[in-house]
Amino acid sequence: MIFQVQQDRLLGRQGAEHILIEAWGRNALRVRAGLMAFTDEYSALSPLVTPTAVRTERTEDGAWIENGMLRCFVHNNGWMAFYRADKLILKEYYRDFSGANAHSPSMKLTAREYKPIRGGDYALTLRFESRSDEKIFGMGQYQQDNFDLKGCVLELAQRNSQVSVPFYLSNLGYGFLWNTPAIGEASFGTNFMRFTAESGVQIDYWLTADETPHKVMETYTGAVGRAPAFPDDMLGLWQSKLRYRTQDEVLSVAREYHRRGIPLDVIVIDFFHWVRQGDWSFDKDYFPDPAAMCRELHEMGTRCMVSIWPTVDRKSVNFQEMRDLGLLVRTERGSMQCFDFQGDTVIYDATNPEARAYIWQKAKENYYDLGVDSFWLDEAEPEFAAYDFDHFRYSTGSVLRAGNAYPMYHAKAFYDGLIAAGEERPVSLLRSAWVGSQKFGAVLWSGDVLSNFQSLRDQLTAGLHVGIAGIPWWTTDTGGFFGDVTAPGFNELLIRWFEFSAFSPVLRLHGDRGPHDIPNLSDLDYGGGFSPTGRPNELWSYGEEVYRILKKYVDIRLGMKDYLRRVFREASETGAPVMRPLFFEFPHDKKAWEIGDEYMFGGDYLVAPVLEEGVRERSVYLPQGSWRLCTDGTLYEGGRAYLIPAPLDVIPVFSLVRANTAG
Repeated sequence: MIFQVQQDRLLGRQGAEHILIEAWGRNALRVRAGLMAFTDEYSALSPLVTPTAVRTERTEDGAWIENGMLRCFVHNNGWMAFYRADKLILKEYYRDFSGANAHSPSMKLTAREYKPIRGGDYALTLRFESRSDEKIFGMGQYQQDNFDLKGCVLELAQRNSQVSVPFYLSNLGYGFLWNTPAIGEASFGTNFMRFTAESGVQIDYWLTADETPHKVMETYTGAVGRAPAFPDDMLGLWQSKLRYRTQDEVLSVAREYHRRGIPLDVIVIDFFHWVRQGDWSFDKDYFPDPAAMCRELHEMGTRCMVSIWPTVDRKSVNFQEMRDLGLLVRTERGSMQCFDFQGDTVIYDATNPEARAYIWQKAKENYYDLGVDSFWLDEAEPEFAAYDFDHFRYSTGSVLRAGNAYPMYHAKAFYDGLIAAGEERPVSLLRSAWVGSQKFGAVLWSGDVLSNFQSLRDQLTAGLHVGIAGIPWWTTDTGGFFGDVTAPGFNELLIRWFEFSAFSPVLRLHGDRGPHDIPNLSDLDYGGGFSPTGRPNELWSYGEEVYRILKKYVDIRLGMKDYLRRVFREASETGAPVMRPLFFEFPHDKKAWEIGDEYMFGGDYLVAPVLEEGVRERSVYLPQGSWRLCTDGTLYEGGRAYLIPAPLDVIPVFSLVRANTAG
């Protein structure tokens, strides 16, 4: 390999392949490799990141570049190895003829592969050596309860309830970002690790190394963006269901909360409050005076959030204009249909700045100007009728090449619009995200999940990984989305889930509650009376015992508002997640890296949710230190596990007793 050693970057060339390694933030390097000119078109990284202290050097067997604690060696044969100070943390997988490699040279397998595909792009593969002592966390949200991702194969694609945010944190002291929105796969195998992109022009990744997870996350979020300040008046209860069909239904629920003296921060109006998908306006037959509705909600201290879908029905008032202006997602063959739920619909192209401006203007005129405070950006993956990613194209390129960034651009459309309208702290609720979505005020929720205890366990794992991936604002459909209120054990599930949600970043009650025996408001096949609704889903909808417990946790949540403000401020300032794995606060405790059914809520509280039906006590591991059980004040010394009582109305929560805390 021929090297050019410059002050803050290292260039290499071997045949048609070029590599570029640059200092990119504190203790961080960005690596690009390809057969064409390099581009920043699809990068999630900020272009303005100051390096630490950069040093480059040419040696007999290769070249080095060093930025603070992170060092990279590039061998003359092209493979790379990364070090935290002098400790090897990551090495490319190389099985070719080389005096520096003792593994199976006859395989002729190199770390980086570029397979040409029609249209000029390449299918890309990057391989690393696997280490048996490594644990991996992050990568977004997957519906599984694997806490340590080592051994997992993850599709890098957005689906309903699956969110690809391809950053991981390793217990070896580094963080890694696969810096492309292409559809692909991440495989953390025990024989080797592999990242693939089905379409692209360059391999692009970024690493940082540091002493603690806190510092790794601070550097990572500094490079891709952090969440802004969170509104104080959204830290309490968010009320939602499938679905409030009329203005009167919305107001009757809000009035009942007000009558009971329960602060309601947000009430959500779900889908088909419109006539057609893509109208982005209220159906006036069912919402005759939304401005008056919003005024009354505001008088009661409640924000109004409205669901917006990216889908545009062919019969929508906006379809023809959007098609003529080229604002819709294109299909590569056949019909231009994208989605077929309750209509023949196409999806607006959020990657197109003109399309983003268009949808925001409609939302502003028909919602925001009437008093609607924020938006629920449902279907934000976007959801296709079939996830045939090779069939669709955005303005930024084929979905194979650029698809995973769509939800980030969708969040940006509303964030930019709300900022321009004068909002200081915009918040949108989305069902999907990508790297950097957090900087556009995105609250991610975990999608349409089942109402059962396995799903609850999956959501805890998902929330921890999402936070490590850089998205601190996260929530779930409390009780699950698909649930039958008459099913045995549903109330117990709802209580346990609500207890968990009270110690989640956002406390939100939502779900499609069956059985579905409520008649539609209209026999038409469109409009606000067309779609069905689920059973009631308010705090008082499940009987007095359930109401008493749920209200207890609303009160606990409200009593923690000062603490929540501090934790959310920390997320904005340093990138620290609100929900944190134990190892995030206790990285030197080896046991903390293995515990996936407990978590830290901020830096002061350890939460041990009950995740199985019928359980009334559970084992809780406490890291080193002194801990106080919040229910009765009992003190426990850390470094071991305890069997803790957990009756139905109790979720075990411990507060960390700081050295300067009295008692």
